[in-house]
Amino acid sequence: MALNHTAPPQDERLPHYLREGDPFASKLSWEADLVAGFYLTIIGILSTFGNGYVLYMSSRRKKKLRPAEIMTINLAICDLGISVVGKPFTIISCFCHRWVFGWIGCRWYGWAGFFFGCGSLITMTAVSLDRYLKICYLSYGVWLKRKHAYICLAVIWAYASFWTTMPLVGLGDYAPEPFGTSCTLDWWLAQASVGGQIFILNILFFCLLLPTAVIVFSYVKIIAKVKSSSKEVAHFDSRIHSSHVLEMKLTKVAMLICAGFLIAWIPYAVVSVWSAFGRPDSIPIQLSVVPTLLAKSAAMYNPIIYQVIDYKFACCQTGGLKATKKKSLEDFRLHTVTTVRKSSAVLEVHQESRYRFTSGGSHGNNGDCDKNEAIF
Repeated sequence: MALNHTAPPQDERLPHYLREGDPFASKLSWEADLVAGFYLTIIGILSTFGNGYVLYMSSRRKKKLRPAEIMTINLAICDLGISVVGKPFTIISCFCHRWVFGWIGCRWYGWAGFFFGCGSLITMTAVSLDRYLKICYLSYGVWLKRKHAYICLAVIWAYASFWTTMPLVGLGDYAPEPFGTSCTLDWWLAQASVGGQIFILNILFFCLLLPTAVIVFSYVKIIAKVKSSSKEVAHFDSRIHSSHVLEMKLTKVAMLICAGFLIAWIPYAVVSVWSAFGRPDSIPIQLSVVPTLLAKSAAMYNPIIYQVIDYKFACCQTGGLKATKKKSLEDFRLHTVTTVRKSSAVLEVHQESRYRFTSGGSHGNNGDCDKNEAIF
């Protein structure tokens, strides 16, 4: 399904890059490209160091990681991958005022962005299902161990590889964005042929709509379950309560990550769907670049979310630990005082009994001696 990009036939149904003389020339002003370049540079640096820090800290406690935490590490890998492998291409092109890597570089960049983006969304889908089972169906969630998380990771990467490699083997394609300095999945094929429409519809369903529906369903059920069972948690013992608090902390992290990802990518998805099935020429080029820049910032959100939630959780844990230590100290003191009092009482009784026994025995012996003396 990949089209020949050498000849530009003049057909309004063909994608924009086949109706233009130079599809890689920037359609934005020099000033706009410079602003976009600096913006992406800042996003790339923050994302690289932030996600690198998450991976470094996780590696220090890799033997204690829970399945949900292993999944969030996979998200950090996806975000770091697109920051290191993908963003430099767009940054350089923005400063050069055109895409400078040709069709091969365009396809590589499009594949990398789609691969890591799809991997992120499917990972969040798996995390939402894990949270759903842990919170709503504890009997099923108990058996989810680390080995299941690693199996799930293999499925995630295989799923992402399948859909992102299809355009490279002729089922679809990757193409430049309308503004010229970035590349993406060729949404415009849906305007050119029925085969292109089928391909785009499959991508939309399996790589966007279905995962998003699963995520929304899972967290709606989780919220309903938490509201209905919040009073029951108060009656749990301390160990069960602590475990519940940790599970809810992981759930909050997952919910915020999913919300940030969807907020960043939904505007881009809407523009892409309109480009595929609507009137793509009706979207101003200066406006079409905004959802793209917003989507590229998604890799920066996750480390911030991790740190905010971990800081709040650490504060709560510190306060709870102090309260627990205080209560334990009071219990220890009460137990000690009670034990000392009991010991003192027992000692007094023992001493009193011994005194009586000794006194009674002495008097008895004296009486016998007197009797013996009287006999002799």
